[in-house]
Amino acid sequence: MKKYLIVGGVAGGATAAARLRRLEEDAEIVLFERGGDISFANCGLPYYVGGAIKERNNLLVMNPPAFKGVYNVDVRIHSEVVSLDAAKKTVRVKSPDGEYEETYDALLLAPGAKPLKPGIPGIEHPNIVTLRNVPDADVLHRLSREYPSGRAVVVGGGFVGIEAAENLKEQGIDVTVVEAAPHILAPFDSDMVLAAENELKKQGIEIILGDGVKEFHHQEDDSIDVELSSGIKVKADFVVLSIGVRPDTAFLQDSGIELNDRGYIIVNEYMETSAADVYAVGDAIQTYNLQTGASGSLALAGPANRQGRLAADNMTGRREKYQGFIGSSVLKVFGLTAAATGKNERALQQMGMVYGKDYRFTMSFPADHATYYPGAERMTLKLIFSIKDGKVLGAQAIGPKGVDKRVDVIASVIHFGGTVQDLMELELSYAPPYSSAKDPVNMAGYYAANILEKLTDPLLPQELETEMDKGALLIDVRPEAVFKQGHIEGAINIPVARLRQEFNTLDKDCAIIVSCMVGINGYYMERMLKQQGFNVRNLMGGFMYYRLVNSK
Repeated sequence: MKKYLIVGGVAGGATAAARLRRLEEDAEIVLFERGGDISFANCGLPYYVGGAIKERNNLLVMNPPAFKGVYNVDVRIHSEVVSLDAAKKTVRVKSPDGEYEETYDALLLAPGAKPLKPGIPGIEHPNIVTLRNVPDADVLHRLSREYPSGRAVVVGGGFVGIEAAENLKEQGIDVTVVEAAPHILAPFDSDMVLAAENELKKQGIEIILGDGVKEFHHQEDDSIDVELSSGIKVKADFVVLSIGVRPDTAFLQDSGIELNDRGYIIVNEYMETSAADVYAVGDAIQTYNLQTGASGSLALAGPANRQGRLAADNMTGRREKYQGFIGSSVLKVFGLTAAATGKNERALQQMGMVYGKDYRFTMSFPADHATYYPGAERMTLKLIFSIKDGKVLGAQAIGPKGVDKRVDVIASVIHFGGTVQDLMELELSYAPPYSSAKDPVNMAGYYAANILEKLTDPLLPQELETEMDKGALLIDVRPEAVFKQGHIEGAINIPVARLRQEFNTLDKDCAIIVSCMVGINGYYMERMLKQQGFNVRNLMGGFMYYRLVNSK
């Protein structure tokens, strides 16, 4: 009978334990968990704080007695593995009853990661908290009720930080988000994240960008003055730290397990570590990106669950390969949904790729379903693709509805190495309440294919001023009434039908830029004018994209 030890529960460890039992009913399986909860919904923690999840117990996916009853796993909570001897195949465990050693035939490491807490002066104040586990959520839940009209500073504009900010605001807290980077939400490019930042501001959340925390000053009334690097001071009754995580692997330093310079456990495609019969999964591992093959880490529940299942398979003698991650994510921002998958422009540029030479993107504003059916709302969809072969590299979308399913479809195409041609060919479900006959995913594929086939050469809003300074004529083809409601400075208004009749009055020696509301009618006019011999480009995303990138 084999003996399997698992260090850590939650997504990776608990999933592996359950899979091991399904594969080997007679095996001895022991799961060690340092805390008191072996399987909890850490992604739901902010929503418990905010009150959307009413009952604390709803966060607990399965408690130790239930896990024992269903899977016959020996669950040992409040038991911390403090060292590993890979040569002897033993671990040392510290428990409430003392320390002891446990042997294994195969071992799975799923220790997870812990929040970064840098040595900022004053950081040890009891009202400066993190949000990583259920006890953290209990503390933040209590603080938000103790200060029902209080002030909170959220340090860090990542996913957890923004979720915390939203849910604290829902409790009536005055919230300020402080982010050292130029923008919040790193998976999104600067042009896309503006929509999320504008939504937070509209809901009354203050955002301070490009500024870090210098010091926390404790006040006599237990409040905190958060002093920023710029000298700005923000008053708070409590602070939420959300500035990233680091692998919880200090106990492995002298174990013989290979770690990278940041402390992540290095594994191969079978989830094997450098030690025989020792596997690792989850937030604490260095694995690799599916698109590039480059090493990387990813703290997301979906990949951790997949890795846990694969590791269990391989611990029992199977040889299943992990294919890597692409980094798909989704976030609620009050009335909007923001989702991303694959590479963004920032990541591509860090890899040495250049816009216009190596990659391009489309920006579209499709409705979530047929516009003639009530309730249709626009989303913003950005598709990034390779110029060389049309391969889909990434996508981002933000909008009230229908965002997540579009990004999930594109994520599937990226996983299988698909191209913009594949997006065009996808047969997706359609009925007026749910989509259009040409789904936004299909339309993004058509748009990208038009660029690759040189049917269109869209101009970015960021390039517009330079082209107009060179003498280009900007023609807004929207109806006159719409043009009067708002337009780009310097544009002349020639609506579509009139432009078709009057194009011969235009100077063919003058470069022309056409613009509409979202880019579609501009494309039609670009095609018409090009075939009449004009030098013309369409403004990417029309007036809506121009207004978005100039909404800072």
